[in-house]
Amino acid sequence: MERTTKYPVSLGTLIDEFSFIVENAPEGYRDVLVYADDINRCGLQLAGFYDFFDSERLQMIGKVETTFLSRFTPERRRSTFERLFETHIPALIITRDIQPFEECMEMARKYNVPILRTKEDTSSTMGSLLASLKLHLAPRVTLHGVLIEVYGEGILILGDSGVGKSETAIELVKRGHRLIADDAVEIKRASSKTLVGSAPDIIRHFIELRGIGIVDVRRLFGMAAVKMTERVDLIINLELWKEGKIYDRLGEDTEYTDILGLKIPSLTVPVKPGRNLAVIIEVAAMNDRNKRMGYNAAQELTERLNEAMGLK
Repeated sequence: MERTTKYPVSLGTLIDEFSFIVENAPEGYRDVLVYADDINRCGLQLAGFYDFFDSERLQMIGKVETTFLSRFTPERRRSTFERLFETHIPALIITRDIQPFEECMEMARKYNVPILRTKEDTSSTMGSLLASLKLHLAPRVTLHGVLIEVYGEGILILGDSGVGKSETAIELVKRGHRLIADDAVEIKRASSKTLVGSAPDIIRHFIELRGIGIVDVRRLFGMAAVKMTERVDLIINLELWKEGKIYDRLGEDTEYTDILGLKIPSLTVPVKPGRNLAVIIEVAAMNDRNKRMGYNAAQELTERLNEAMGLK
């Protein structure tokens, strides 16, 4: 494991992603960093309640808030927005294509607060933006390995350098599966149950094969051979075959590897001449899907043996 950290997201990234209309654009507004993965619909703040207010969150107002503000005098609206903007919030988002009040724009220019507008309704904007923030700001770790999609399963292949991870990945790509990352896999905890992996931009779609060099998978095998991101469903640890070591031959009990606080099913596959690792990983992917759908071949075999021996 190389590093674990949490990153902010720039306001410019969110503006491009959601096509926000920029109403107030202070200098350097695209480089404003958002650290909070939540959004505040600032109704209570417009009424003057600032207990427990988190100024690091993006703020949002919609039809209800603007209707409430329309009942204020211009002086009161000015003081209300000044009280909000003096906390140095990252940005204010106005939904439903509502034009901002002049007092809002005046105070935004005074305190250099970006004002963004969208035609979408408030609930859908908040839901989509929350999901995006959770992903952008998710805890993450970079692992040395390969991430590949096999029959719809995200398989993270780990192992010592030179054990054959990249060679196995290229064989899987030739068999119709899709590469996500080779060498460095960036893994994010996208939710309380899901890890999502991707490749660093600089090495995306490239594989290093000893004796050949760098290979561009996308150009050699086409766009269908690569994918930008994939959920991590199963971890396969490749290790050189060790004589005398007892390897699991039934697979009745599931082992897990902890990544970012989530336990992911894992297997240890010994490597030696004559073993077709690509086929083994394909079978592992299908078998893992069977287990998640409630079928375990090892348990069924054990039940049959117990029944045959009169133990059940």
